[in-house]
Amino acid sequence: MKKSVYSIVLADDVVEAIDNMAYTLGTSRSNLINQILAERVSLMTPEMRMRDIFERIERLMSGGLVTVAQSGGSMMTMKSPLKFKYRPTVNYSIELTRSFQGTVGRLRISLRTQSESLISRITGFFKLWLGIEEKYLRSILTSGNPWTGGGASFTREFYSPNGSALSDEQLAEAIGGYVSLLDSCLRLYFEQENTASAIEEKYRAYLSGGVVIL
Repeated sequence: MKKSVYSIVLADDVVEAIDNMAYTLGTSRSNLINQILAERVSLMTPEMRMRDIFERIERLMSGGLVTVAQSGGSMMTMKSPLKFKYRPTVNYSIELTRSFQGTVGRLRISLRTQSESLISRITGFFKLWLGIEEKYLRSILTSGNPWTGGGASFTREFYSPNGSALSDEQLAEAIGGYVSLLDSCLRLYFEQENTASAIEEKYRAYLSGGVVIL
């Protein structure tokens, strides 16, 4: 949705109220005014779509994942505890792009830790996970490796293989399904020994269900 600069005259009290609301919602004055006007004229904006997708994802979440917050309309954050000594928490941040096609968003995974043993364990899981994805997605990951990062922080790009626009329901189910799968496999890795084959089997089952976002 194209944006342009316009000059409008507003009462100071209105601007103050808008600024307070924008601060509470974690967005800007311009974006909030845009949202209010769009709702008034029944126009769907990218921010509205993002909010709808995040609400759908939240309803789909299961297991140990707990939604923490939505921030600024384009990101939601969830957390999940790991079975490891002091019960560390892994944070998942889902970001969406405004176009909803091609590269549709990204997943950021992080832990706040300086524990070398925990970082080593996390590194071992992602070495396994990235190897599995490389094995099964090599022929269709035309944009290259979707993962970056290391240590206690990783980022995974999401994109639609055919570049077509997807519905809110498709986006929510695809992204929510992937995060749920990843989290369940990560917790399995921490709870049991020698889980590589079980994790790979869970990933194969996930792919067999049909994937619209990689």
